[in-house]
Amino acid sequence: MRVAVINLVGLSRSLLGRHLPGLTAFADKHGLQSHVPEFPALTCPAQASMLTGSNPAKHGIVANGWYDREAAEVRFWKQSNHLVRGTKIWDTLRGDIPGFTCAQLFWWYNMYSTADFSVTPRPLYPADGRKVFDIHTQPMLLRDDLKQALGPFPFPAFWGPAAGIASSEWIAASARWIETRHSPTLSFVYLPHLDYPLQKFGPDAAQIPAELAKIDRVASELIHYYESRNVRVLVVSEYGISPVSRPLHLNRLFRQHGWLQLKNELGRETLDCGGSRAFAVADHQIAHVYVNDPAIRPAVRWLLDNTPGIAEVRCPADTWGAGPATERAGDFIAVAAPDTWFTYYFWDDERLAPDYARTIDIHRKPGYDPCELILDPQLTLPKLKIARFLLKKKLGLRGLLEVIPLDATLVRGSHGRDQVPEAERPVVLGSARPVTTTSDVYHAILDAVRS
Repeated sequence: MRVAVINLVGLSRSLLGRHLPGLTAFADKHGLQSHVPEFPALTCPAQASMLTGSNPAKHGIVANGWYDREAAEVRFWKQSNHLVRGTKIWDTLRGDIPGFTCAQLFWWYNMYSTADFSVTPRPLYPADGRKVFDIHTQPMLLRDDLKQALGPFPFPAFWGPAAGIASSEWIAASARWIETRHSPTLSFVYLPHLDYPLQKFGPDAAQIPAELAKIDRVASELIHYYESRNVRVLVVSEYGISPVSRPLHLNRLFRQHGWLQLKNELGRETLDCGGSRAFAVADHQIAHVYVNDPAIRPAVRWLLDNTPGIAEVRCPADTWGAGPATERAGDFIAVAAPDTWFTYYFWDDERLAPDYARTIDIHRKPGYDPCELILDPQLTLPKLKIARFLLKKKLGLRGLLEVIPLDATLVRGSHGRDQVPEAERPVVLGSARPVTTTSDVYHAILDAVRS
């Protein structure tokens, strides 16, 4: 049977029935299950588990980014599928089903995979320092065909203060376009919209019902389209969003103990990870803590165990054993308390914050920054500032678009913990097979395609 897997990021049992009439009706008809999230409950580890049927111990994806000890660099949101160890679900099914094809649309680690059709966000970086929004596809010519049919991908709606429903609408349209022309046996479709308002405002905010209605419309239209073509639909999510009220700045704490090495770059501070005795790579509600100086390892562990806002500290070897996960992970993994999340911040004086701190820069920051979803409320006429920046950019002039706040208390939703209430767990809609863990989603997809 042909199958489409729609990934509605942030969807949890608590949201169904609340302004999601289409998805609730689908769940009532085809079944609803919630399951224990992957650890860490983050996009890249969860998706890797769904696509390999394993966990980080085998596929090696320990977060959305980690510190590369050999290169001495923090690397976030890399895109090569080769980073995910193990056999992918499309390769398994290709060996079972003659003529099998697979489309992977905007799921992560989507470059250079063996999927037949792939589409993923990928800006162009010309030598003059510009950043030009674009997509990457396989086959490569698919890129031009898609853009000609649908127009350019609305990249600002995919991440940043302007993130919204337009990116999910474009992705859904690309899924219909590929289904119409290529009819893949298995399609993976990533619709990110809920991630934005749930992190910005929190799951119980007054703004959420309107945002739920938007994604319900897009998802329901896509489900109806697939069903009209006799494609079975599974709806999955990677995690639920928990309300948070307290940011915790681990690197500032390490700075107080003299464990960070900081570098002055043109009057701004930057974090020198390779030269630091210990530092944290923050990713939502988990942080990988790397200890370069073995002599302070006991002191680092004691500090983590005794810092309010940290619920527990895990050792990768105890969690995953020997293998790629333990090789990539920090020496310790800090897990936040339910109402807490970790920032990457390391400066004590905002005037010395690095030049990327107030910008949208997911690759240069040594940790995840959800404040990139928010326009700095202290700015006067922020839209005018953005318009001036875009004009300068069009004229070939360089500059920084400094519109992101440094007030981490503005963030109201987060994720990453695996021990969460059932109402905040990720869900699977439409599976006849019992699903209790994220890797079980892999087997549910196999069963659906093989049925």
